[in-house]
Amino acid sequence: MISKREELTQRRQILILTSIALAVFIILILRIWYLQVLCSDQYKAKIKGSSQLTVRIPAVRGEIFDRNGIPLVTNRASFQVDLYLPDIVKAFKEKEGYVPVVAYRAFDHGMPVNKEEADIVQIVSSSIIPHLEKLGLAGDYNARKLQLQYRNNKEVPFSYRKDLDFETMARFCENNLDLPGVNVTLKPVRNYVYGALAAHLFGYVGLPTEIDLKQAGQFNFYEPDLVGKAQIELAYDKLLRGSPGQRILQRNAHGSIEKEEETIKPEQGANIYLTIDARIQYIAEQALRVVGRGAVVVLDPNNGDVLAMASVPSFDPNQFIPTISKKDWESLVHDETDPLTNRALSAYAPGSIFKLCTSFAGIRAGIGDREFTCTGGVQYGDKFMKCWVLTATPPLPPHGKLHLSDAIKKSCNAFFYQYGNAAGIDQIDAVGAMLGLGQKTGLPLNNEASGVLPGPAWLAANAPKEHWSPGYTANVSIGQGFVLTTPVQMALVGATVANGGIYYQPRLVNKVVAQDGTILEAEPTKIKNDFKKDGGFSDEQIQEVRLGMWKVVNEEGGTARKARLAKNIVAGKTGTAQFWRGHNKDNHAWFLGFAPYEHPKYVVIVLVQGAKSGGAVAAPLAAKVLEEVFAMDAGKEVKITSLGPAVGNFKHISSIDFKHGAPSSYGPDIEPGDSPIDDTPETSSSSNENVATPDIREESDARGHVKNKPQAPNGMRGLEKFFNFLGGGRSAAPKK
Repeated sequence: MISKREELTQRRQILILTSIALAVFIILILRIWYLQVLCSDQYKAKIKGSSQLTVRIPAVRGEIFDRNGIPLVTNRASFQVDLYLPDIVKAFKEKEGYVPVVAYRAFDHGMPVNKEEADIVQIVSSSIIPHLEKLGLAGDYNARKLQLQYRNNKEVPFSYRKDLDFETMARFCENNLDLPGVNVTLKPVRNYVYGALAAHLFGYVGLPTEIDLKQAGQFNFYEPDLVGKAQIELAYDKLLRGSPGQRILQRNAHGSIEKEEETIKPEQGANIYLTIDARIQYIAEQALRVVGRGAVVVLDPNNGDVLAMASVPSFDPNQFIPTISKKDWESLVHDETDPLTNRALSAYAPGSIFKLCTSFAGIRAGIGDREFTCTGGVQYGDKFMKCWVLTATPPLPPHGKLHLSDAIKKSCNAFFYQYGNAAGIDQIDAVGAMLGLGQKTGLPLNNEASGVLPGPAWLAANAPKEHWSPGYTANVSIGQGFVLTTPVQMALVGATVANGGIYYQPRLVNKVVAQDGTILEAEPTKIKNDFKKDGGFSDEQIQEVRLGMWKVVNEEGGTARKARLAKNIVAGKTGTAQFWRGHNKDNHAWFLGFAPYEHPKYVVIVLVQGAKSGGAVAAPLAAKVLEEVFAMDAGKEVKITSLGPAVGNFKHISSIDFKHGAPSSYGPDIEPGDSPIDDTPETSSSSNENVATPDIREESDARGHVKNKPQAPNGMRGLEKFFNFLGGGRSAAPKK
């Protein structure tokens, strides 16, 4: 028998347990109500978010125009097949029940470790490629690159086939593959409208060398923007890029894409308007192609605008779009004629065109009106430095007594040896600095050489055991010795003489304009030095140098009579710097000129490597450019067409004559004494030392080889499915 007391105790325990159970039950009810009612919106959003996929759409680059609004660099549509690797792995696992793995060696906190990952090559080869092979749509690929991309950047789609022709793309659409992770996308890619025209100014674009992981983490799949790799494309990359967009896709419970919920379109970047006149650029490049290696620059002497900058040999930047093959890239970088080098920005011994700088140095030193005598050369120490008349074939009589303008006309080395030493190396360096020599011009182009403006301080820094002497000054005075200048630098020297003493900061970009027409940047005309205000030169002194350049072209005995034009008066200066390429003579021939003489509108400089002389080769080439440009000004139409790459060569050019069918003559010098050769062999400085590596298309390897290659397109029957297919198959897998 249970006592009354024990019975009461049991009832109390049952009541307590019942109360506890009831309390727990009430708490559970309240919790369910809280989650299902109060927090319903929050959890609905989470469910929706987990089923949404975001794909980054690359920004569209802005375009590049010439000064007159002629489009030079645009964008074109390109179709490519992308593989979304996580989605392919997910679909394979769902179907086969396992994921093949591959082992690899990696470093973790500096220590080597063994790791495993999905064998994406095997998965693609077994689940994707066979379907494409049956349709003749498969292509070889680089399996090693595919595996590395899965390991390091799986969020970035693997570009399986690029730049499909329209009919191949249509066949993809026609067969409506519906393969998980396989997507045909439409992307804008660069289009260099006129081929190789101005290639050294534009540069090229490619994928970034590193992916922004923080930005990539905001998307399920991240497609990076193309970035500028060189020249204008690089210098103005941030303004050209624009803003990316994104696609928001909805996935159902089975993992398939049901619909595209939203597309945020990318915004195009700003447009660049150059100072280049595409017509003058075309004229310069066409004329320059008669030589194997050289450069032409045309400037407006009244504001420093670059109207044309040409260099041969050249390349077609379209070859880099969307990628360049390894074979083609190696062909470019190993070509001994250096087609990637912009010779207009490379430094060479200027020869006698440097005598313009020496002329101003003497004027500044107060000896501009002094007379010096040419006896055939000048003795400095144990070396007799010859005037070019003694090196001509046959030798010519010495020039005798000369003043400055006639010394410029005859390009007398002996005069400038003495004149330069009388002025002093400090004056030459000071004037050279005022003319921008020995320093970069500031143009927005990479790999520009600064050149060399030597003097005692430079020699002490570069050859401490040597001591500056009058012989060094004599060499500098004629643009030899250690002197190196670029064609652009010397074009600016010519512009300063032409306009009466104003040194302008050169301009290559006129303005940057947003898509809504807002001007984001506008480069003003800038005066860097005024020879009259800052240097103390008078109009008469500057005119003395201008007169010497007029005599060079227009008086008998001048070295550039082949630069004459019938309707416009040209003034100029020739130069021929002796140069040896190994054991082969490879003289650098120059002509620097401007026209019309009274009211200069154009400055042109020509450099030709491997030529007889400035008077025989560079001067007539400059005359051809000026003649065509003036004809254009008079109303002649210049029809610009696409240009293929100019092919370089090492042929020795003895003369140029555009009046006949074959403008260039090759072989030994055929006009002895036509133009002076400065007889101190020197070296040149190439600007092609740090060429930016583009996106190189790696060749397929053994694991990436497919049996059935793409077949010839069979009609256009699938075009009606085109727009549906562009949305993708099962496009992507959500992140874990």
